[in-house]
Amino acid sequence: MDRAYHHALDKPVVVHDITDVADLIVAYLDQLAVDFVFGVPGGAIEPLYNALARSERRGGVRVITARHEAGAAFMADGYARDTGKLGVCIATSGPGATNMITGVACAYDNDIPLLAITGQPPLPSHGRRALQESGSTGVNIAGMFRHCTRYNTSVVHVSQAETKIVAAIMRASQASGTAHLSIPVDIQRSNLASTSASYDLPRLLERSSLIDIFSVQALVQALSQSRNAVFLIGSGCSESISTILALASRLGARFVTTPDAKGLVSSRHPLNRGVFGFAGHESARELLLDNPDLVVAIGTSLGEWTSGGWSDLLLCERLIHIDSSDDHLMRSPMARLHVRGHIRSVIDSALQLLDDSGYQAKPLLLNVASNEEPIDSIAPVHSASNKNSSARMSPVDLMHSLSRYCPPTTRIVADAGNSSAWAIHHLEIADRRAVRPSLPGVHCSPAQDLRNAPSNWLHVLMDFAPMGWAIGAAIGMAAADRSRAVVCLTGDGSYLMNGQEITVAQAENLPVVFIVLNDGALGMVKHGQRLANAESIGFELPAVDYAAMANAMGINAKVITSADDFDRLNFGEILNHRGPTLLDVRIDSEVMPPISMRLKTLGTAP
Repeated sequence: MDRAYHHALDKPVVVHDITDVADLIVAYLDQLAVDFVFGVPGGAIEPLYNALARSERRGGVRVITARHEAGAAFMADGYARDTGKLGVCIATSGPGATNMITGVACAYDNDIPLLAITGQPPLPSHGRRALQESGSTGVNIAGMFRHCTRYNTSVVHVSQAETKIVAAIMRASQASGTAHLSIPVDIQRSNLASTSASYDLPRLLERSSLIDIFSVQALVQALSQSRNAVFLIGSGCSESISTILALASRLGARFVTTPDAKGLVSSRHPLNRGVFGFAGHESARELLLDNPDLVVAIGTSLGEWTSGGWSDLLLCERLIHIDSSDDHLMRSPMARLHVRGHIRSVIDSALQLLDDSGYQAKPLLLNVASNEEPIDSIAPVHSASNKNSSARMSPVDLMHSLSRYCPPTTRIVADAGNSSAWAIHHLEIADRRAVRPSLPGVHCSPAQDLRNAPSNWLHVLMDFAPMGWAIGAAIGMAAADRSRAVVCLTGDGSYLMNGQEITVAQAENLPVVFIVLNDGALGMVKHGQRLANAESIGFELPAVDYAAMANAMGINAKVITSADDFDRLNFGEILNHRGPTLLDVRIDSEVMPPISMRLKTLGTAP
């Protein structure tokens, strides 16, 4: 069973007095142990807010109010990533719903389980130009959401409500994608014939571990005959990372990760050769150039950023693609083998078949631990240096400072743009399951020193990548678990778009450290234009004191201009602060980010 639904079964049952459709929605969210709904209120969604108010009083799911509906969707996205549960966002009709579309589209394209609920004016007013009408006779919200959801419907009669609510939740959860319910306000407040929910969702959502045993046997045969196999580990491997590392160690197979899976594996693992794809490492590319006879890609979409711009080093006849998603597998028709199924079950079965066959691990690798080396026992494999002599801090130095001061329990979210590029290439915090050395000012219990096995300490976007996503996602993650800090790396351009959401972290006393990479520019645009010898246009941003803005909101904030400034911080105290902190880091705008792969894909690189 999926870990999210273990939580659902463990949570005490909340007793419901269900009278209307809005109460029924809340009852089903409580079944799944959903803690928060993220949204912005309005008249067309008022009955659901009333139900959430009643829920909060009895200790059930409660609402966190965002400052913008896109921010609400980003928060729900972050909450889902951190917990494995369903993320839920709600908005009123018309512009409330359209504001939310970008966040929903982001979750859709990144395979995040998310339910979006939007209101509508009462059904009898449809077609009469009601305020913010968003049915089929107005601005057709359901029509818009059809293109960025896996389930999308309007509820136009109370008798449909329960069936469609359950279908939406099941589709979002089982397909790891988005679902949308558009519900008129009069339907939300409609009375129900039954006073209890009809279905047991945790039972319905138990996930199958079925695999194609013939494909697994073919996989094992190929692996046992391989002399130089290479693994590509994707973000879909979070539940199975320990067994994948055990398989790699058994085979002596070196591995690389996709950018969004970097945080699953220690950079100091002796078989790790870094990140392949956007902002990746030359060591990873060299590994694929070293004539591997087998490339095993696991749990990855093989999109532009995860495949190195569809590199033929990866997408070739040597490829074996293991995934539970048909959408992912359809992107590798050239592969010699597709292994479709629950990834953990596939890898467990492959290990068992290897044992049964009498396969002997290579002697030099028998003692390689599966990602459990002390962090100071193996030298980092990618320790780039990029010092600068300006009055501003090099972004590379910033990544190195964060690598030094962030304990293993830190969750880091990097925004679209150069923030992601710097983090993917240079950020290396302590192994998530390694013994942590003493860090100044950081006080954690022994249990907090170790990460949960399925966790990913670095979250970045790979496909649909809206600026400002990380700001909301960090808040959603912090709401999910307030005992561990979240570090949000964002650019000044992203902060100007979505920075107002910091006040949500302030209102909720959430431990989020917002680090604004302030270079007075849309950095990826600026450097992309330079690398492409294009016109320099449209990238400049005004000089803004983001620390002063945060201070005006009652939020702790500091300006950082150098690595020495960062060293003088009591970063442990900042991480342990129950509330947000903002660091306005004045970075050197002339340091080139590692984005050349993106430009080659666009055909604009020289």
